[in-house]
Amino acid sequence: MLQPFVHDGKIDRVALTAELRRFLDLLLGSARFELAYEICLRDSVAAEDAVESPEIEVVFRGRDQDVLLERNAELLQALEYIALRWLRLDPHFYDHVRFDSGGYRALRIEELKLSARVAADRVRETRQPFRFNPMSSRERRIIHLVLKEQPGVRTASEGVGEQRQVIVYPAEKN
Repeated sequence: MLQPFVHDGKIDRVALTAELRRFLDLLLGSARFELAYEICLRDSVAAEDAVESPEIEVVFRGRDQDVLLERNAELLQALEYIALRWLRLDPHFYDHVRFDSGGYRALRIEELKLSARVAADRVRETRQPFRFNPMSSRERRIIHLVLKEQPGVRTASEGVGEQRQVIVYPAEKN
């Protein structure tokens, strides 16, 4: 896949940001949303940290921001996905770009972390696997990372496509 914004394994943030602005101006203008956006840049981060602190974050504000957050932020996630496809970024770099509105993403990450810890406690207590509802690859990754260091449990993903789920299992006793 052609990677016009990746050089030597790093994102060219200046070029990517310019193209992202072009895309968002075209899309928001055509859709007639009453939204403004701000593109925030952060220093490069390790892949594990990119989920919580991406290099490039687009924050939407305005009269229509609630529309982005309806149905578990379905439209916000769809806009992000379409932008990533427009930019022709390899999925490996998807975690480095994030769209947000009203602090939704930070709240969702905290919710996922809490859910992961509660699930781990339950699995340790009952010795029975716990299955999360289907979620995006980004959200599944958060669960896996949170529970990676938790004693007494292990995680796996099962399913295909939009039905893919994280399952928390009791760790094998040695």
